[in-house]
Amino acid sequence: MGNTLGLAPMGAVPRRTPRREEPLPNPGSFDELHRLCKDVFPAQMEGVKLVVNKVLSSHFQVAHSVHMSALGLPGYHLHAVYAGDCQLSPSEVFPTVVGDMDSSGSLNAQVLLLLAERLRTKAVFQTQQAKFLTWQFDGEYRGDDYTATLTLGNPDLIGESVIMVAHFLQSLTHRLVLGGELVYHRRPGEEGAILTLAGKYSAVHWEATLNVGSGGAHASYYHKANEQVQVGVEFEANTRLQDTTFSFGYHLTLPQANMVFRGLVDSNWCVGAVLEKKMPPLPVTLALGAFLSHWRNRFHCGFSITVG
Repeated sequence: MGNTLGLAPMGAVPRRTPRREEPLPNPGSFDELHRLCKDVFPAQMEGVKLVVNKVLSSHFQVAHSVHMSALGLPGYHLHAVYAGDCQLSPSEVFPTVVGDMDSSGSLNAQVLLLLAERLRTKAVFQTQQAKFLTWQFDGEYRGDDYTATLTLGNPDLIGESVIMVAHFLQSLTHRLVLGGELVYHRRPGEEGAILTLAGKYSAVHWEATLNVGSGGAHASYYHKANEQVQVGVEFEANTRLQDTTFSFGYHLTLPQANMVFRGLVDSNWCVGAVLEKKMPPLPVTLALGAFLSHWRNRFHCGFSITVG
């Protein structure tokens, strides 16, 4: 009788389906390396502020804000945003034009354009009444697993002065990102450059980031304990100012009460907290903040109402 089992010949190795490796993700922008940790900390508040947001169309919205403070004169700001039709993500829409003008006529404006699928540009202008203070031009190229950015600040061909910043980030693994920053400045009688190396390691519930260079160091650690609690730790050292700061911040969300609480404490004996409360079904958000510096014996508090 013949062999009906169909055995494979001796020495034959069964073929294995090749395992496909997922492509490395894009590391994002250099300016966003510490974003998760910084979002945990409360923003400084002082005085009374009223903000009214109004959506005029699917592309255009405006905001009016009035701020009264004991530290300065009352101020009014008009904020306008135009967003185009090309939406790459919930937070990225092109083209985008952002403008903010105060009661004295000073203007801050940004223009974001998508020149190609991977190439985006940004122009920033800042004026004080009728005088230009800052003009900046950015170009960013996002590859499959890397990001390269070049920034020119206040270029002046006649005065032979310029500030140039180059960023590069590379994803080495799905969790590890390495890169660097080179800042070059030139003006009559002065010229110099500063190199900074950066790295970020991301896990499921935490993220650690480190920037180190001749100008100092900046380290941050972000941890998401659960859906309600987030904490962040920051360490900053400036070699030029001979100053070192350590900060701890926490973010607490209470969805059933429509409340968000942020707090901080740092090595300069400064403590602060901001409480935000939404008032559904009304489109109103209330915020109350207080900050105390024991070292300088200073205390300030703030209250804001946001409509829309």
